[in-house]
Amino acid sequence: MDTLNFTPTHKKGQHLTREERYYISVRLNIDHWSIYKIAKELHRPYNTINKEVQCGTVYLYNGKVKRYKPDIAEQKYKDNRVNSKRNYRCLECVEFFNYVVEMFTEKGWSLDASVGYAKENNLFSSDEIVCTKTLYNHVDLGLLPVKSIDLPEKLKRNTKSSNARKNRRILGKSIEERPETVNSREEFGHWEIDSVLGKKKDTEPVIMTIVERQTRMSLWIKVKDHSSLTIDEALQNLMNQFGNKKLEVFKSITGDNGSEFSNLSKIENNGTSVYFTHPYTSCEKGTNECHNKMLRRFIPKGKSMSDYKTEDILFFSDVINGLPRKILNYHTPEELFETQLDRIYAT
Repeated sequence: MDTLNFTPTHKKGQHLTREERYYISVRLNIDHWSIYKIAKELHRPYNTINKEVQCGTVYLYNGKVKRYKPDIAEQKYKDNRVNSKRNYRCLECVEFFNYVVEMFTEKGWSLDASVGYAKENNLFSSDEIVCTKTLYNHVDLGLLPVKSIDLPEKLKRNTKSSNARKNRRILGKSIEERPETVNSREEFGHWEIDSVLGKKKDTEPVIMTIVERQTRMSLWIKVKDHSSLTIDEALQNLMNQFGNKKLEVFKSITGDNGSEFSNLSKIENNGTSVYFTHPYTSCEKGTNECHNKMLRRFIPKGKSMSDYKTEDILFFSDVINGLPRKILNYHTPEELFETQLDRIYAT
């Protein structure tokens, strides 16, 4: 095969091949092409090539030289594929669900009593049991042969609090100062940023989610923790991927008042405008919140982000970015985003 004249043919969503990895190596290490240009040449999403380069890059000569190695990338891919099958929690807990239904129907136990008794007497391992809240969620979703009307106390209780807390953080310009062209989505390059947590631990990895408002293109990046320094570093690395066009791609970013975004205003010095929503008003960056819900299709709340590899997060984002949207006239976010990039890089 002549690598320099390699013409890729693949199905949409197909994993990268060994030949494509060697093609990336030649273009990146010898021809010094940008990741965006390589992605266009291979007819692959930018995010796919970007993650591939990150996974296959090694440090040589005592860390002085950084280079992409296709053989190493190929081996990592094969190692990750060994345990790539996802285990669904519902299938692991079938016996426990049957036990709860039996206790409820035959003994009249509440769902919480069934959970508490099973835990107290070690009837099931921790991997085979769910908490009371999850059981009630299953009832609401119709996944158990128990209905809400069968639970005497459930329909009587209001579980939502009406107490509003006072905001204690003012990190930068309010969303009220954001121009109307951003609000109306007339202009490309305006983003919303958030973070998605797994388990609530300081050392737990999180996913930084950033969504372009016009095209609905979502980029999901796994970072090592929830600190402002980590989020700032990940955001700067993402913006630098677009080289001297980054200010045309990232014209503004809107975040909330979370502590992880305390350094967000600093990027205004580089030419990108930054705005913050009102406290406890997630609807003001609803595009990002909507995509966070889509992420939860793959990663349930409370599930550790350590259980998911970078390739898993990439696969999830590719699935969502490849979904046709009615609001986009049934185009995909990926198509519209690449069209905008073509326009920017052509000038």
